[in-house]
Amino acid sequence: MANVIPISEAVILCGGKGTRLRNVVSDVPKPLASINGTPFLSILMHSLILQGVKRFILASGYMHQKIENIYGNSFEGAEIIHSAEQTPLGTGGAIAKALSKAQSENVLVVNGDSIIKFDLKQTALEFDKIKKENPNIKFPALLTLKPMENVDRYGAVSLSCGRIEAFEEKSFKEKCLINAGVYVLCRDVFKTRGTDEVFSFEKDFLEVEVGRKSLFGIVCEGFFIDIGVPEDYAKAQEVLTKQFDR
Repeated sequence: MANVIPISEAVILCGGKGTRLRNVVSDVPKPLASINGTPFLSILMHSLILQGVKRFILASGYMHQKIENIYGNSFEGAEIIHSAEQTPLGTGGAIAKALSKAQSENVLVVNGDSIIKFDLKQTALEFDKIKKENPNIKFPALLTLKPMENVDRYGAVSLSCGRIEAFEEKSFKEKCLINAGVYVLCRDVFKTRGTDEVFSFEKDFLEVEVGRKSLFGIVCEGFFIDIGVPEDYAKAQEVLTKQFDR
């Protein structure tokens, strides 16, 4: 780990409306959905604090005031910065706006409605290795990929020798790798776009950069859950707090 830049700053995407959860979660933004009385966002941040994250940038939009009122400027000793959209910017625009508030060279970016057990130190080590081995790529990106079986809710990701080769549309797969919604990005990756450009992180960045061979993947076998649909939200009530120490 000598000379490896640790990752201690995280952007969390909190802007989702949670349309598919509306029947069970209607009064708060999706990241605040209750897991046995605890907001999902609290469980997510706690899990990252245990791995060394000391500063969070919450990229919010829908009902952002509720997130701001609950967390203020700190959580369990970690600093919180709020990056609220006044008008929808898309996932890419939200990340770009949040990264403009970042202080670290390398920043973790995670979805605010899913969680995976992964090793942040190992991820930082891998990203450092990628940057050193690919000096011609100005802004490489590292994605955490999760092996899944019998799924049709997620698109598949093709990985070869650590480099992402393609993203496939959602369809039933007996076995595949999926994008787990955990990324390491360089702070300045969207600097030329400004902080108010509307764009999709998935369509306008990931699908473009995969053609430029600048996306890399690290496979993680850890527990994963996405609370975006009622079935998995119900499952989270049973298993989530058992998986992540609180």
